[in-house]
Amino acid sequence: MNIVDRRRFLAGGTALAAQMVLWRKAALPRSGPMIETAFTNGHVWTGDGAAVFSDALGITGGRIVALGRDAVTALSGPRTQVIDLAGAFVTPGIIDPHVHFTTGALQLSQPVLRDAKNRGQFAEVVARAASALPPGQWITGGNWDNDGWGGELPHRNWIDAVTADTPVAVTRYDLHMVLLNSRALAAIGVDESIAEIAGGVIGRDASGSLTGIFKDAAKDFVLSLIPAESDTMVDAANRTAMQIALSKGITQLCEPGMDWLSFHSMRRIDASGEMPMRFNAMVPLADWSKLARIVADEGKGGDKVRWSGCKAIFDGSLGSRTALFYEPYLDDPTTSGIIVTDPDDLRAWMTDADAAGLQLCIHAIGDKANDTVLDVMDEVAAKNGPRDRRFRIEHAQHLKAEAMPRFASSDVIASVQPYHAIDDGRWAVRRIGPQRLETTYAFHSLMENGATLCFGSDWPVAPLDPLTGLDAAITRATLDGEHPQGWYPRQRVTAGQALLAYTRNGARATMRDDTGTLAPGKHADFVVWDRDLTGVSGKELLSANALQTWVGGTKRHG
Repeated sequence: MNIVDRRRFLAGGTALAAQMVLWRKAALPRSGPMIETAFTNGHVWTGDGAAVFSDALGITGGRIVALGRDAVTALSGPRTQVIDLAGAFVTPGIIDPHVHFTTGALQLSQPVLRDAKNRGQFAEVVARAASALPPGQWITGGNWDNDGWGGELPHRNWIDAVTADTPVAVTRYDLHMVLLNSRALAAIGVDESIAEIAGGVIGRDASGSLTGIFKDAAKDFVLSLIPAESDTMVDAANRTAMQIALSKGITQLCEPGMDWLSFHSMRRIDASGEMPMRFNAMVPLADWSKLARIVADEGKGGDKVRWSGCKAIFDGSLGSRTALFYEPYLDDPTTSGIIVTDPDDLRAWMTDADAAGLQLCIHAIGDKANDTVLDVMDEVAAKNGPRDRRFRIEHAQHLKAEAMPRFASSDVIASVQPYHAIDDGRWAVRRIGPQRLETTYAFHSLMENGATLCFGSDWPVAPLDPLTGLDAAITRATLDGEHPQGWYPRQRVTAGQALLAYTRNGARATMRDDTGTLAPGKHADFVVWDRDLTGVSGKELLSANALQTWVGGTKRHG
């Protein structure tokens, strides 16, 4: 769509939304409800296949009732409102099945350390943020990347001098590490006497003093001691973040929950009648029985907000050297990663939660972690018997070749995040070497072996914008510019495959079969774009814009 057509569509759409109607003699006999709103003259990618297109949509009661010009014409009448798409490209609404939404929303007002390239820049950003706050108010957020300055982990003495009155708890961008300054440690009552925590790592220097670094379960422990934000603050942040998501063409989100924050916030917003999009709020697997009681009393939610699943974290992350591998890390041969959730607990919780009808998502990044989780999933399915369970492995990042066909044979969905490939591709070879990387972020190989892949962002670990994920999956061009033809290019996928992973497959992964494609009976969740996303990549794809985002037949952006 060129700039003239884009302006024509935006201006024409506004006028048409007010009054314009269409009445044409029906080309087909009427056999359904009268169309309330008809979208005509579009280039509509339906999501029913990698290259399945139509040209018109008819909507009634928030759902699609007709697809294609003839069908739309046949069900249109004098009161049908018509919006001429002027050739614009349309897709089903983008579904992001893996976000840490409330965490990301609250970080929108916090300092960003991702671009810090050395100790001085790190301290400068924190000092500037601290100077703007009253004494005692916490700094959180952060998203720092130690690989951006050579790999050294930050130390609390980097920032203590500029934060004497300000407690600081800033996370690494992968959400598997946090740095606390001395003021924060004092505020939560943590000192050198703290015992080691199973499934976590506590950073200490040669003298045994705390460095301020806490990994995985240890990170979760110290963060749990920080005063919680008010419900009002959480809800306001989530409302702001949802508008950002809608502006990027996202109509549905799923949080594989590490806590209950999003669960409670989204229920409150939905109860207010102001929920602008769809949200699936999962909770920690350890709390499965609590969720099962809620489901028994209230069901699994409504059209906008649902709660039907649980998540567990089995291992850590590659960046933190806590992802669980069969072989040691090359840049730290003393470790091959850690187990965050005891396998016996994992097996027992999964068995009981699955028997209660809950969907299960398990975080697994290292090759040994993925094999272990696949084994447990097979055991649980065999014990509890056949049902539509849709197990998911979150990340499925580093796999042995033998694990590839198991996703299809065990009907396990690979919930992956393409942006991580072009981000980690800058430094991953230092961690595990080129041979293990052959089956890392193996999108093409998984698809080739029949697996269902859904693509997500892992926001705020990676950008919320789905265009960055689409481009990463299509090009695999790393962020440092070192692999313009693709990092392990065999694992690239086509634009059509990537879009399916963000729409139809995302709906399957969130158990929302009433969304994900544009077909009669489905919710009218769709996006009008300023260009055809199936034929572009690189800068042209990344500069695309969502002109309008519709959820349930209501325009929520544009």
